[in-house]
Amino acid sequence: MRAAIVDQPGSVRVGDVPDPKPGDRQVVLKVGACGICGTDLHIADGHFPPTPYPIVPGHEFAGEVVELGADVPGGLRVGDRVAVDPSLFCGYCTPCRSGHGNLCANWGATGDTVDGAFAEYVAVPAANCYRMPGELSWQQGALVEPVSCAVHGVRRVGVEAGERFLVMGAGTMGLIMQQLLQRAGAAVTVVDRNTARLARAKELGAHAVAGDAAELDDERFDAAADCTGAVPAIEAAFDALRRGGRLLVFGVAPEEARVALSPFRIYNDEITVVGSMAVLNSFGAALDLVAAGAVDTAALLTDTLPLERYPDALALMRSGAGLKVQVVPGGTDDV
Repeated sequence: MRAAIVDQPGSVRVGDVPDPKPGDRQVVLKVGACGICGTDLHIADGHFPPTPYPIVPGHEFAGEVVELGADVPGGLRVGDRVAVDPSLFCGYCTPCRSGHGNLCANWGATGDTVDGAFAEYVAVPAANCYRMPGELSWQQGALVEPVSCAVHGVRRVGVEAGERFLVMGAGTMGLIMQQLLQRAGAAVTVVDRNTARLARAKELGAHAVAGDAAELDDERFDAAADCTGAVPAIEAAFDALRRGGRLLVFGVAPEEARVALSPFRIYNDEITVVGSMAVLNSFGAALDLVAAGAVDTAALLTDTLPLERYPDALALMRSGAGLKVQVVPGGTDDV
């Protein structure tokens, strides 16, 4: 089959690899669509430590079941259309046994630590497959994974109706976060330097938008979420909090990055700083939200490319043009 392959950091190509075979309790999917996120850029560049090389990336995906392994649970059948939680938790380490599988000591994920879905076919645990309603497209199904990350993030930071919430970054994740927060009743201000993305945030109902945190005129917020991973944005979000405020570090910063936050303010103003890592018991809820139209998927899905153009898809993601870039292995006529 054809697949995108990262042979080593900095070396990305599309080539032939063996067709996957399902192991026990696994299924093989014909990939319908797979989205690119910032982690895929880190993998291509060698900045995601868990990744072994070579690897077929791709962890935001949906597809059709075409082959069953032995002892498949959940009643899955050939022909089922599913979105897939890429999480691979060991189940026996202390975090897993305490209900924090996303912090698994042996953490893995389809497309991050084992071959993923920038390919014609992919093998996945059947337990990670969630049947999609028939009205959802492959592209919408591939958006469930990023929505599930945002659902977990909102749960981590908390939100109440009437709160003033600051979101740093109006990329795909920032706009998903904005929509979930607004659905909970928050008034959301979005900051981004990209004017086209700010316009999209406004269209999606942002209370206010700004090109820089300095434009906020010393406004104070009940809570803030950084969806950029950029140190200046994290620091600006912290500085914009009221006393008793909450900061969610949601964007993926480089491992070596460091931020300057006032420990006096954290103490004196009782500021809460929390992180949010990937997916935790949030995939089913995310699928329900997408199926219910609670997330405007059409506003996020801007670019679709065939598998053979995977390097171009990465370059488009790096450029900051558009929003969600997806690859459709069967060709763009299949979306």
